[in-house]
Amino acid sequence: MVITLIQADLQWADPAANRSHLEALVRASGKTDLIVLPEMFSTGFVTRPEGIAESDESESLALMRRLAAEKDCGVAGSLAIRETATGRYRNRFYFVFPDGSERHYDKHHLFTYSGEDRQYTAGQERVVIDFRGFRILLQVCYDLRFPVFARNRAAGDGADYDLILYVASWPESRIAAWDTLLRARAIENQCYVAGVNRVGSDPGNRYPGHSILADPWGNPVTICKENQEDIINVELNRFSLDEYRKAFPVLQDADNK
Repeated sequence: MVITLIQADLQWADPAANRSHLEALVRASGKTDLIVLPEMFSTGFVTRPEGIAESDESESLALMRRLAAEKDCGVAGSLAIRETATGRYRNRFYFVFPDGSERHYDKHHLFTYSGEDRQYTAGQERVVIDFRGFRILLQVCYDLRFPVFARNRAAGDGADYDLILYVASWPESRIAAWDTLLRARAIENQCYVAGVNRVGSDPGNRYPGHSILADPWGNPVTICKENQEDIINVELNRFSLDEYRKAFPVLQDADNK
């Protein structure tokens, strides 16, 4: 499977501008199976979403569906949304399939340091999807700091997923934690990890990127350029992953709790 990391500079609270810009980046990405966009890719990371968050049938979700169909690939990324039925705000990570259907994961660990928990409602369910031969766990930014929630749980091969997607707005001041924890999640879960962070700035922070694909040994297969937009396509080797798990079956010895 080929995965595309799109490390983009986002305009603060301007969904129309971000949709236009990201559409151009996606169209320039070449042939791929899966495109991954940053956290809250249409607005930047907004902790006061009133008047900024989109609906749960937003133009941004419609764009994801259109691009997925046109490129015959999955498109993944999170949006600040307001649920029509409940009025609740969610940091919602959508995975859109080529046929236009979608599954989503609502961010579980809300970032209390910034007040995200005061406006958004946390999701309670972990979401793993199947796509083109890979089982994929969806995670958002601050979730990265909580390894128990992301633990690869026992299945036939000692795992219930093969790839974690982390989409983020991870600031420059804490980027060392991002770099370290992404590789740690790959090592401890014997899986690929794709972390897609934004670049640029908003009223509160600067974002240096450091988007990465790490292999199951924790080695960086590819890293996006620092402090600038970048698009990288990289192929995941499922055979190599399966052989590694057979030869070194760490997950089968994992704790059950």
